[in-house]
Amino acid sequence: MNLKSHLIFTLYTIYGILLKVMASKGKARGISGQYPLVQNMTVTEGGTANMTCRVEYNDNTSLQWSNPAQQTLFFGDKKALRDNRIELVHASWSELTISISDVTLTDEGMYTCSLFTMPVRTAKAYLTVLGVPEKPEIDGLTKPAMEGDHITLTCMTHGSKPAADLRWFRNEKEIKGAKEVNASGKTFTVRSSLQLHVDRNDDGVAYTCRVDHVALTQTPQQATEVLEVHYAPRVQIIHSLAVPQEGQYLKLECVSKGNPSPDPVMWTKDGSELPDLDRMIVEGRELTFTSLNKTDNGTYRCEAGNHLGTSSAEYVLYVYDVPTTLPPSTTPPLPPILPDPTALLDTHASDPTVTGNRDPNALGQHGTDHALIGGVVAVVVFVTLCLIIVLGRYLARHKGTYLTNEAKGADDAPDADTAIINAEGNHAHAEEKKEYFI
Repeated sequence: MNLKSHLIFTLYTIYGILLKVMASKGKARGISGQYPLVQNMTVTEGGTANMTCRVEYNDNTSLQWSNPAQQTLFFGDKKALRDNRIELVHASWSELTISISDVTLTDEGMYTCSLFTMPVRTAKAYLTVLGVPEKPEIDGLTKPAMEGDHITLTCMTHGSKPAADLRWFRNEKEIKGAKEVNASGKTFTVRSSLQLHVDRNDDGVAYTCRVDHVALTQTPQQATEVLEVHYAPRVQIIHSLAVPQEGQYLKLECVSKGNPSPDPVMWTKDGSELPDLDRMIVEGRELTFTSLNKTDNGTYRCEAGNHLGTSSAEYVLYVYDVPTTLPPSTTPPLPPILPDPTALLDTHASDPTVTGNRDPNALGQHGTDHALIGGVVAVVVFVTLCLIIVLGRYLARHKGTYLTNEAKGADDAPDADTAIINAEGNHAHAEEKKEYFI
């Protein structure tokens, strides 16, 4: 404080003492019930704080603002402290408003508004200054990282008041880290650590550390690092045909994923080089057969590698015969069954399809008639078959050889008369000549 400011401060102090002396002699100006009204303020570091003191009833009594060090800032409309950041906004008997620009953490504290009545009335307002956290920094990232490595990412920010909160994100998904807070004067240093077991799925993943703080009302402070992971390749073969046949076009694609990229790839057949390069065309990762035949059968292998390892995949090719087309049928089609004209004439008048009035039960009635007729026909056929079987068995039982009287004695007779006499004599032995059929 220079000499001039000190002199002004001394004069205002003397003026206050004189007011108190006058009050002791019964010349007090204050009116009972007058109280200054103030409000606490919160401002971000670097911002502007407006401090307002109001009096609802005032008998031309001066208002005064003092800082936490009890230095008078303004007495009425008179500036007492030489500080270019402090300006008068409004001064009257009922209000005194000042502004403090470019606020720092040292400006934080209890400010006092005084109303010089007898006795002096005061009101206190606390000015809170928020410390803005610095942009975070991420350490511990190794580029490139190897698959299987264990690494620790550390995010740190300084200057926050109160202590900031650090949050981790894997791409857009939040993940949990270990937080640590250390005080540094009026501000805080916050650190958060993230343990990673690196695999190929982390390649190209963005890890973001974001600072959340009450002072960051617009956009949060954050830092992002993209993880690069090197890993050995993995290979698979994709084929264009599910059932390859002779004469068809076939393409095999060797899909390999690794970092660094495994390029080029190598094709072999049954452990040897490709035999027919005229029909087997290799372009980059693709093996193309222009026209398949049986000699292409075999096991095809695709191999790719980088400095971390080698991987391969196999495809067993079997070329099928072209299916033959079945010959057209030579059986003539059955002639169409024409309806009986007489039946049409008899039913024409009652047919609902002819008259236009369809009977919803007509289909069921025709179905019942057909079933009845079919049953009758089946019974007739069955009875006919039974009769044929019975008649056949009857005829079979009466079938045999029948001899005349001459024939019965003709075996040993020299003439016909002798044969007749022998037949009559041998009648007793006729049972031996009978033939039975069962």
